[in-house]
Amino acid sequence: MFELETLLALPMDYDGLRTDDASLRTTNVSDYKITCIDFIKDISNDYFAWVDYYKLPEEEDKNRRNGITSTIERTNEWIAKVAQSIKTVDIVMNDGIQKMAESTAGKPFQIGVFINGKSSYTLAKPGIIDVNVKAAGRKGRKTKLGFHFKNDRFRIESNCDAYLDETNLPDQEFELMDLHLKLHAENAKQRDVISFTVTVSEIENDVEIDRRGLTTIIHVV
Repeated sequence: MFELETLLALPMDYDGLRTDDASLRTTNVSDYKITCIDFIKDISNDYFAWVDYYKLPEEEDKNRRNGITSTIERTNEWIAKVAQSIKTVDIVMNDGIQKMAESTAGKPFQIGVFINGKSSYTLAKPGIIDVNVKAAGRKGRKTKLGFHFKNDRFRIESNCDAYLDETNLPDQEFELMDLHLKLHAENAKQRDVISFTVTVSEIENDVEIDRRGLTTIIHVV
């Protein structure tokens, strides 16, 4: 189950999903929003089906379903109210797909990503944004900053060329992780959108036992 759940949490070949290239065939933002809202609802059925397949204990089953349901609602609200262009609609939609995958796979160890004390759906001003990453392993295991895909430390999408500073990133293991990353968004302006995923690995005796990604979206204000 670990391999399947990790794949769901961290899509290895994922690089900006589109709905049948609809974004390339339309310039009407309102119509495209409707298309993507419907797509989020449709694709959620696949994630609910995976939860069915796992046959989890009642409480865990409920937590994962609630996570997917909440993501559908928040993602479609952001598509409707926050996104102002085809590009930002895509960013919000892709963020929602990442979050549904993460909810489907579950969160076996503690992990949190915070901006201005808030997680998952956040607000920030243009500039260098402080990203606080916290994590703790199970049964005395340690955690360390992982990789989203091969040599790519983070997944990030934006319409303002935002990026996470990868200089001097810690490579050690932590009993209680409490890191501060720098998200560069100096070129951002109001109503821009940034989505990124931070991955954390759970380590025991220098071996990765598990890993999970946690996705955050920022509305620049």
